[in-house]
Amino acid sequence: MDIVFMLLSTMLVLIMVPGIAIFYSGFVPNRDVTRILFNTFIMFGIAGLLWIIVGFPVTFENSNIGLNVDLHHLFLEGINLHKNYQGTGLPTAVYLLFQMMFAILTPALFLGAVASRARIKFIAFFVVFWSILVYYPMAHMVWAGNGFLARLGVLDFAGGTVIHINAGITAMILAITLRKPYQYNNENVKGNPMWILVGTMLLWVGWYGFNAGSALHVGTQAIDAFFTTTVAACSALITWVILEKIFKTRVSVNGACTGSIVGLVGITPGAGYVSMIGALIIGVISAFGSFYFINNLKYKLHLNDYLDIFGGHGVSGIIGSLCVGLFANNTVDNQVPLNGLFYGGGFKLLGIQFIGVIFTVILVSVVSSLLVFLIRKLFKGEVGIDAPLDLS
Repeated sequence: MDIVFMLLSTMLVLIMVPGIAIFYSGFVPNRDVTRILFNTFIMFGIAGLLWIIVGFPVTFENSNIGLNVDLHHLFLEGINLHKNYQGTGLPTAVYLLFQMMFAILTPALFLGAVASRARIKFIAFFVVFWSILVYYPMAHMVWAGNGFLARLGVLDFAGGTVIHINAGITAMILAITLRKPYQYNNENVKGNPMWILVGTMLLWVGWYGFNAGSALHVGTQAIDAFFTTTVAACSALITWVILEKIFKTRVSVNGACTGSIVGLVGITPGAGYVSMIGALIIGVISAFGSFYFINNLKYKLHLNDYLDIFGGHGVSGIIGSLCVGLFANNTVDNQVPLNGLFYGGGFKLLGIQFIGVIFTVILVSVVSSLLVFLIRKLFKGEVGIDAPLDLS
């Protein structure tokens, strides 16, 4: 039963990749749609194969220092794919495939930041080295039992640090560093609400595999994660609509969809650790934080994050990760070592979560900035506005 559940969850996370492509395509001008679709879909090939060749071995094999530098199992050499993986009760192949979908989805999340800015060669090189130097180390430190942040006590149920803060910060770095920002000359791009709605629903459905699947077996934690995911998305959706009505005088399909997405992002780090009330509040706070950043703060900072990848994933990922330190409750999951602040645990877990967030932001910012600098030097003149879609 657990194997069937995890294979279904894997397929649901897979659906999120075209979901994010469709969602982003609804916000951009027609000239960028093909690039968004292509950049996202090609991640199945680049990030998927890379995960098999090097990703899984260096992310989830043992290390005594919290960082994994063991290269003995490249190409899965010596790994028994049918043996149960480290107490999960799942065959290694099933766990590998589930995590593979995360490794594919994460770069797909931030690639909207390079639509019409970079050729495929830049994208391919950046994703390969970013995966090896950023994603795999982060996933190991947080999700491998002996990883540095895991041993510190950082809780991340399904990817607040590893996926959403990671992708959001990377998108921000790309938006800042890739030559001139988009120049739309205030042309009021309306986008396609139908694409946005369809993309949102694909993401929402896929998120159940993302969050509930992170329980790794059929049980109360998977049910709780399914439930809290729904509650947070609904509360964030309504909160965003109310904020639009108050501050923008009119509500929109685009806004309602964005609200639900930031709620899904916000609940991801604590989906299996918080109660229904916690999930509802996390959804509301995530909507407030992302709405303020997207509609106010990003303009003050002159950040041209056109698809609001940092504003949605980065900001709500940070909020959700910190909220674990407020709302984590070991009556929901008895494996939670410390209760959050509002459940009598004091400030300790909140402090640990804060350290995890700061560490993630610094690591991703520094390494991603260096990668952009070095790869741009390698491909001079091939990172530019409206670069044609080719495979040269």
